[in-house]
Amino acid sequence: MKEQGILYVVATPIGNLGDMTLRAIDTLKQVDVIAAEDTRHSSGLLSHFGISKKLMAVHEHNEQQSAQLLLQRIQLGEHVALITDAGTPGISDPGAVVVDVLLSQGVKVVPIPGASAVIAALSASGISENGFMFIGFLPASGAQRRKKLEILQALETTLVFYEAPHRIVECVQDLAKVFGEARRITIARELTKTFETMHRCRLNEAHAWLTHDANQQRGEFVLLVEAAPPQVTLEVDHEAERVLRLLLEAVHLKQAA
Repeated sequence: MKEQGILYVVATPIGNLGDMTLRAIDTLKQVDVIAAEDTRHSSGLLSHFGISKKLMAVHEHNEQQSAQLLLQRIQLGEHVALITDAGTPGISDPGAVVVDVLLSQGVKVVPIPGASAVIAALSASGISENGFMFIGFLPASGAQRRKKLEILQALETTLVFYEAPHRIVECVQDLAKVFGEARRITIARELTKTFETMHRCRLNEAHAWLTHDANQQRGEFVLLVEAAPPQVTLEVDHEAERVLRLLLEAVHLKQAA
């Protein structure tokens, strides 16, 4: 009986093809089939690195069905690589469903790491105190977005969001409205690409910076918002609390009299 194959979760560049790792190239050359989010887009990437393999479309609309097809191939001994258009599968991209299904069936899953927009932005932001929480894309609806931000606004850790160009202005307005205007934000745009921009300011300055030059609203965004300030809690000494209770009881007795 042929040994079961392996699923390789392969990160691809987020813009600059020079960020493709040697290990990723070797893996893609060795597998039997490559499951890609957009086969036409991935064909260009693979061609650039001299890779010619059978491609299978796996995207958000067919992940469950595709997972079963990939499982059949792997059970027959084929090795499969999973890639998306850019970055790491499953991180605000298709892939998590496939990995979950295959893991549940005992398939070995091997990560092949690479460029990450989240980590790249964090490393150049200077505001990653107290760790960070990656949120991904916020809801498209303004009301739902603000509701989500209200849940997050008191967290004492750096928050990392992805945002699309057509929502970026509304998003920073909502951030300032819910989080307060004084918090710092780093706006990372088009990371690793020709027009890469990193801009750090206060939330009350972000809207003006984005609208001053319409070009700053183009491309893909990573937003990093610094942690909420620590909440001050007053600790009352137990003896002081006992005396205060006695005084309050005395006041109530006098009022009753």
